Amino acid sequence: MAHLHVHTGPAPLAPETTVGALVTVRPARSRVFEKLGIDFCCGGKIPLAEVCAKKNLDVRNVINLLRDADAARDLADASFVDANLMSLSQLADHIEQTHHAYLREELPRLDAMTAKVAAVHGDKEPRLLEVRNAFVALKNELLTHMMKEEQILFPICRRFDTADRPIASHCGSIANPIRQMEAEHDNAGNALAIMNQATDGYLPPAWACNTYRAMLDGLAVLERDMHQHVHKENNILFPKAIAREAELLAA
Repeated sequence: MAHLHVHTGPAPLAPETTVGALVTVRPARSRVFEKLGIDFCCGGKIPLAEVCAKKNLDVRNVINLLRDADAARDLADASFVDANLMSLSQLADHIEQTHHAYLREELPRLDAMTAKVAAVHGDKEPRLLEVRNAFVALKNELLTHMMKEEQILFPICRRFDTADRPIASHCGSIANPIRQMEAEHDNAGNALAIMNQATDGYLPPAWACNTYRAMLDGLAVLERDMHQHVHKENNILFPKAIAREAELLAA
């Protein structure tokens, strides 16, 4: 498996560059891909030209939008840290303290709201039951997913930073737990897509109550945060960990 987007040199803003690489070197570009509905996390290994062709987008126009985002990006926006410059330990800490902490605080709130809105308005809008079911599946998987990362995968990543020889692990190669985490990321992406589609892109109907509107706003923020979260793992942390394991084995 190629991980060209891990290279420290800047990824050229070109049609053949992968979507993940474009976001890795300049995280604020993710705003452009969010608006265009382009998956830069699980689908990060696909070249920009290929993604644009599938979505009937003019790749030149998308590149211009990315250039505009580069020029206008707000360097003070702390949510767009340059994860590519972090060590494995720093990145694992950042993901736990930023994205895992957010999920542990937000998932219970959204759990209550999706349950309430589905119960109150499910007769009028049956798709709210789809939203509820997709959210419950997402929440349950994320809670066990985060625990596995924090107890198994991230500690190995941190040990890689200071190790001078291969690390023995009951998991075997770190590629094994990474493969499982990536599969779970795909499941999370599918659940997010179901919720997005079932709410017309988190757009409230005219008759929606405030709880309904707050739920949609919360789910939209959850989707944006999950995209950043998965991107930092799939496109940066995981490839760097695999590359570091290979370095240790070759030493």
